[in-house]
Amino acid sequence: MSPGVKLSRRERQILDILYRTGKSSASEVREAMDDAPSYSAVRAMLRVLEEKGHVRHQEEGLKYVYMPTVAREKAKRSAVKHVLETFFAGSPEQIVAALLDVSAARLTPEELDRMADLIEKAKKEGR
Repeated sequence: MSPGVKLSRRERQILDILYRTGKSSASEVREAMDDAPSYSAVRAMLRVLEEKGHVRHQEEGLKYVYMPTVAREKAKRSAVKHVLETFFAGSPEQIVAALLDVSAARLTPEELDRMADLIEKAKKEGR
């Protein structure tokens, strides 16, 4: 995912669909969208995403099938890095505090234990 390239809400929605499905035609993407725009609008957004380097297409029979160009894990890391820099001044402590603030009531003891284990692992690897 190219840093600094902003995505619209609809473009993010399309990418999310493509990550879930692996690959889809424009009509399949449109069917998976909530409050979907016209078919031609979806095709136009897919072309824009392709121009931005986020998706590519291949021909399958008479239709184009689109897929993400960046692995989901790499895209997640890029998105988190962007949020971290934009909203939390690069502070991992602040982003973790904000995540806990908005989701603490929904976290299970097992999830909290796994998070604590990740923090311990990071402490050991940081030394």
